[in-house]
Amino acid sequence: MGDAGKTTNNDWLRRSLMTLVHGGADRASNHTSFVVDQLGFAIVAGEYPPETMIPLDPDLCEMFGVSRTVVREAKKTLIAKGLIQSKAKVGTQVRPADGWNMFDQDVMRWHASVKNPTRYYEELFEIRMIFEPAAAAQAAGRVNQIDCDGLFSLCDALEKAESRADFALADYEFHKQVLRLSGNRFLQSLGDLVQTALYSLFMSESVATFPERRKTVVDRHRTVAAAIASGAPIEAQEAMRRVINDGYRNALSDKAAPAS
Repeated sequence: MGDAGKTTNNDWLRRSLMTLVHGGADRASNHTSFVVDQLGFAIVAGEYPPETMIPLDPDLCEMFGVSRTVVREAKKTLIAKGLIQSKAKVGTQVRPADGWNMFDQDVMRWHASVKNPTRYYEELFEIRMIFEPAAAAQAAGRVNQIDCDGLFSLCDALEKAESRADFALADYEFHKQVLRLSGNRFLQSLGDLVQTALYSLFMSESVATFPERRKTVVDRHRTVAAAIASGAPIEAQEAMRRVINDGYRNALSDKAAPAS
């Protein structure tokens, strides 16, 4: 992925994190994006169950205060994401969940935002456990000194991050760099999934417990970097497994904890 793609992804993650930090966003200036976000989340949250109809266009226009053109464009976007389908003389119906595009950034973000996303975390954990440890092992046999320096620099960025948002961005860059160093283009293309996974974990992370966990997270990432730099694929693979497992366990423990 080129620099332009990297910038776009980072901007997406930063905007998402800033929205969370500041307690939610105002109505988006892009009305189509606003409608997509509201309807998409409502569908994922179960407000419109599979095989039910969403409101008619005039009702959606009134609901969101937008034009029919905006509603039509929003529906096209949701159709492309696999959430809905339009049927002639019937209307627009919500598709079964197994037909949704789970690699879509918005679909993953909506899942992470629902009240009890336990199953989502489980599935995310399973898929990351399949490809990220393998990427770390691959990277251990391919890196040079410059690559290793870059990984350790990202660990330094994690340690020095002044906010949780900056920490999450550095974390994402580290994981994406490991995917890149694997040398496998298919693994590299999964960077967006990791990005949204880390956004999800950021959302679940308790503000109170974050400082306590921070050092452990940094140390775990340094262990991954050290194993890759040493050309030790098995150690790199196991170290990455620990990183992912810790994040998954923390996400579930925070979700299960009573609200303060």
